[in-house]
Amino acid sequence: MDSGCVDAPHCESILADAASRQSSLVDAVFDASLVDEGEFSRLLAKEAGLPFMAASEVDLEESLHRKFPAKLALRYRLLPGMIEDGQICLMTYDPFDLEARQAVGREWPKPVTWAVGTRYRILEGLRQGYGVGAEQFDELIEGREISPDDEFEQEVTQLDEDEEEASVMNFVNQVFREALRERATDIHIEPLEKNLRIRYRIDGSLQEVTVPPDIRALQASLISRLKIMAQLDIAERRLPQDGRINLELDGNPVDVRVATIPSVNGESVSLRLLTRQNFDISMLGLDRATEETIEGLLKQPNGIIMVTGPTGSGKSTTLYTFLKKLNTKDTRIVTVEDPVENRLDGVVQIAIKPEIGLTFAGGLRSILRGDPNIIMVGEMRDLETTEIAIRGALTGHLVFSTLHTNDAVSGITRLLDMGVEPFLIASSVRAFLAQRLVRKLCDECKRPAQLDDDYLREIGFPLEAKSGIHEAAGCQACRDTGYRGRMAILEICVIDPKLSELITSQAPYSSLKEQALSGGMTTLRNYGWHKVAQGYTTIEEVLSNVDH
Repeated sequence: MDSGCVDAPHCESILADAASRQSSLVDAVFDASLVDEGEFSRLLAKEAGLPFMAASEVDLEESLHRKFPAKLALRYRLLPGMIEDGQICLMTYDPFDLEARQAVGREWPKPVTWAVGTRYRILEGLRQGYGVGAEQFDELIEGREISPDDEFEQEVTQLDEDEEEASVMNFVNQVFREALRERATDIHIEPLEKNLRIRYRIDGSLQEVTVPPDIRALQASLISRLKIMAQLDIAERRLPQDGRINLELDGNPVDVRVATIPSVNGESVSLRLLTRQNFDISMLGLDRATEETIEGLLKQPNGIIMVTGPTGSGKSTTLYTFLKKLNTKDTRIVTVEDPVENRLDGVVQIAIKPEIGLTFAGGLRSILRGDPNIIMVGEMRDLETTEIAIRGALTGHLVFSTLHTNDAVSGITRLLDMGVEPFLIASSVRAFLAQRLVRKLCDECKRPAQLDDDYLREIGFPLEAKSGIHEAAGCQACRDTGYRGRMAILEICVIDPKLSELITSQAPYSSLKEQALSGGMTTLRNYGWHKVAQGYTTIEEVLSNVDH
């Protein structure tokens, strides 16, 4: 077909279904991925007798998006461009949308010229120009209640608000919706001296979100709404507070951890988005040899398995993955955490509360009296907790926990520094796993990279594997970042008899690491090079996340 549709019968079926539902035919074709978006848009422009323009050809100035209403631009997906000779240029991806033209004619008094562009570029331009939740913000300023977006469900708990409160809530909902669309793990709402900044953490990197102008005027209302949803004290602005919000978006439950921090410019709010993940070892992206090593460790009847790494390296996710695999009907698993980040069916999870005396050590003592098979301790923070965990391992329990160290072998020296007897470490610990998270290359746009051999030798990359090196490019699928998703790289130090002897004799770190390497341990960097050679990630990602 001239339109580029490779499956004409399927295309006709999609169009007929969209027509019966009175929805956009152009959206239906794009959503079904039946055509090349760029070529199809060019053909639409030709049929409509309009110019085709790339989004980069339309200069979206701040003064213009302040003048052209967000409710028109976002509701009808119209990207306004430069005004020339008193005319505004509106770019659309559906030139046959008569409703949009009529709405513009009613509500925009000045002359208009039209052009056609691709849907992706128009939507990106609207996000960058107007900001997240701009349509809700626009109607909120006008004092009118708006309808929720049909694409997502509302919160589980519905509140009885007046119009202004309902509009603020819809604006907050849109912030959540946009964050989940972008696969964000955190939302940070931060008051600045003259503005309010919203940032998402996506694949471990903070990305600032464009927000509507003058949003600072609604800072108190937005933060109060979040505090009400988290059941926090809205009158307390001088002290930090912690809470939780339960959402249901697009039919999927989402737990949101809320933390407020008072600052000189007002309260800052951090939101951790915890989706109900299907924890599975395959989600870690491990190679087969590493996966087999882990499966062997999980079959151990007792002992301690420590996961080490800095904050944000995915230690908790790895532990939940282990627990999910071991969670059977004939196994009792009990955890003590601070806080409980993800809830696992069939697992008894305890959140520590130091203010009432429920600490890691106290919770662990009670767990040992509760007939568990497997125990998970969120973190080995002190000698008392560690000694109780070791006692549990020596009495027949399999124990999982975390430590903050840079590599696997440093876990041994950290326990020694805490005051644990060397013979207890040697007899109770089965393995130390060091972990980092690196961003995965986007499969749609990654491309082979050409790097100098001298540079590869300098960083220790094996030259025989350089043909597999790829680099980030950027495309529509990854929002021009070149990366999409993250994966774990691991360093596993299994405590074998020779290493146990060195631990008992209090050998130095260098001797411990030498023995671990001779025993088959792959370092974090070498594991990372293996993933680079397979085209999963980049050299830059490994270097920025792994020490020498």
